[in-house]
Amino acid sequence: MKIAVTSQNRKTITSHAGKCRKFWVYEIKDHSVRDKHLLELPLSQSFHECDHDAPHPLDGVRLLISGGLGLGLQRRLQRKGIVALATAETDPDKAVAAWIAGSLIELPPDAHDGHEYGQGHGHGHGHGHVHSPQEIAEVDLKAHA
Repeated sequence: MKIAVTSQNRKTITSHAGKCRKFWVYEIKDHSVRDKHLLELPLSQSFHECDHDAPHPLDGVRLLISGGLGLGLQRRLQRKGIVALATAETDPDKAVAAWIAGSLIELPPDAHDGHEYGQGHGHGHGHGHVHSPQEIAEVDLKAHA
């Protein structure tokens, strides 16, 4: 399974998923990280700019972790079989490890700003939901049914 983490500066988790163009992509197997590489996209392939229905370099990812994203982007990615979640964690490696362990705390997507494509700001008003590996597997199965 693949997990992408927004990281425009290549060090911390980026808050604006829709405008982010750099992603750490993790390959997870048997509850551990098997590979990690940086995917850099041109501006035209950011979620904010790209054609919603066109193939995207992150289409094979099953989970997107960001510091913030909007409801519109979350729904759009869900239609592609990608669970998108926001977290207050700032370290990409720690976020992925926490998700694998089932302890990554999820913030709600930002709905107050009216933007469709991930203008989230991560204000820390999280509801404490955790998307477990089992929930992601269920989404994965539904996307390929």
